[in-house]
Amino acid sequence: MTQILHNAKETPRPPARTRWAILAVVLAADVLDLLDATITNIAAPTIAEDLHGGTSLVQWLGASYALALGVLLVLGGRLGDKYGRRRLFLTGLAGFTAASVACGLAPDPRTLVAARLVQGAFGALVVPQGFGILGAAWPRDQIGKAYSLFGPVMGLSAVGGPVLAGLLIDTDIAGLGWRAMFLINLLLGGAALAAAVRLLPRDSGDRAVTVDGPGSALLAATMLGLLSGLIDGSAHGWTLRSTALVTAGLLLFAAFCHRQRTVATPLIQPSLLHNRGFTSGLLTGVVFFAAVSGLLYVVSLFLQQGLGRSPAGAALGLTPLSAGIVVASIACYRLIGALGRRLTLAGFLITSAGTGWLLALVAGSGTGTGAWALVPPLLVVGLGMGTCFGSLYDVTIGDIAPAEAGSAGGSLGAVQQLANAIGAAAVTTLYFGTDGGEAHATAVSLAAVTAVALLCCPLVRLLPRKAQEEH
Repeated sequence: MTQILHNAKETPRPPARTRWAILAVVLAADVLDLLDATITNIAAPTIAEDLHGGTSLVQWLGASYALALGVLLVLGGRLGDKYGRRRLFLTGLAGFTAASVACGLAPDPRTLVAARLVQGAFGALVVPQGFGILGAAWPRDQIGKAYSLFGPVMGLSAVGGPVLAGLLIDTDIAGLGWRAMFLINLLLGGAALAAAVRLLPRDSGDRAVTVDGPGSALLAATMLGLLSGLIDGSAHGWTLRSTALVTAGLLLFAAFCHRQRTVATPLIQPSLLHNRGFTSGLLTGVVFFAAVSGLLYVVSLFLQQGLGRSPAGAALGLTPLSAGIVVASIACYRLIGALGRRLTLAGFLITSAGTGWLLALVAGSGTGTGAWALVPPLLVVGLGMGTCFGSLYDVTIGDIAPAEAGSAGGSLGAVQQLANAIGAAAVTTLYFGTDGGEAHATAVSLAAVTAVALLCCPLVRLLPRKAQEEH
């Protein structure tokens, strides 16, 4: 981060109109990433039915994208430092757009999952470059204006993305069905790419920057083994193959940890791993984000397969949850400095209360649950999640050194994506592995998520008390 600001001082600033246009390009790329990360929450049952992919395809659709994005996010940032952020941004956006088209044209489940992996990988090249590009284009005393737009824009995208996906599926434009939600990226990504080529400032990068490719490969193999084992176990029973895959994933993770301790330039700075507050927040974040990521999938499946709603209807049904996330994230922004980790604890408790309310409702009414009855508990769940999203990681980096900020931020972002992948696979494994109908499977999954959210509460005491004021 210090290097970004230092370079920004030496580079002539573009005029104000160009700066706002650059911000629009960076925001557009991040919106595309968020949309494609969330659309399969709604579309997965429709896609699985159309391609005859079964439950394993439902699980892989979201997990594959988050897996590639999370594994390569830190590596993508380092590649931008080495070869130039503009070059990596353009490469990533072009590859992301092409992979989106491949998703839309996929003839079978394996091709679609492979295309989703490629899509996530190119997304990992795009996302880390944004703040560095803005740091080079905006004066330091004005860049806060640019950053302040990310929260509202991402919040609206989180609400609008699933709704857009549901509408595209239900309207069945030109008979494309679910494929339209991927093919539309050809227009959106193409327009963003054309603007980026014209507007983004050039930078040469620093060839002296080192990149830990083997470490990233070990992490990728770790996550692939764990996810493959979980999904195979839920789809075909816990056979020798699924057990071997999970075991291989754990062994590879041990090899990854050993490399991080011994390599000269690890993905995560060793000093961060010796910081109790940071490691506690990292582990708490993994557990919490994994649980709520799986929750989103389970609620979507219950709305469609249990209550018989269309994709658009399911998307609208999830709107209270998304709205709660947006409202709480914005409201809690100014409270983080005053409340610190107490705000995180409040978020865990609110999330637990909301999921517990949902559990009681589903267990009591089953597939006869009314549409309006779900609105209040989903809103409470969203408010709890938004409170945690806005505070957990800010508090986690509350006592790190300024020189560690870049590594800490990249590590936390990558871990959140990996938790999303693991959570989507783990909770849906529980869902599909539970007999007794949709309502019972949903109730069991909600009970697990509620227990995990409550488990996170005592861990809050290990976090730093306050967030960094300047952060």
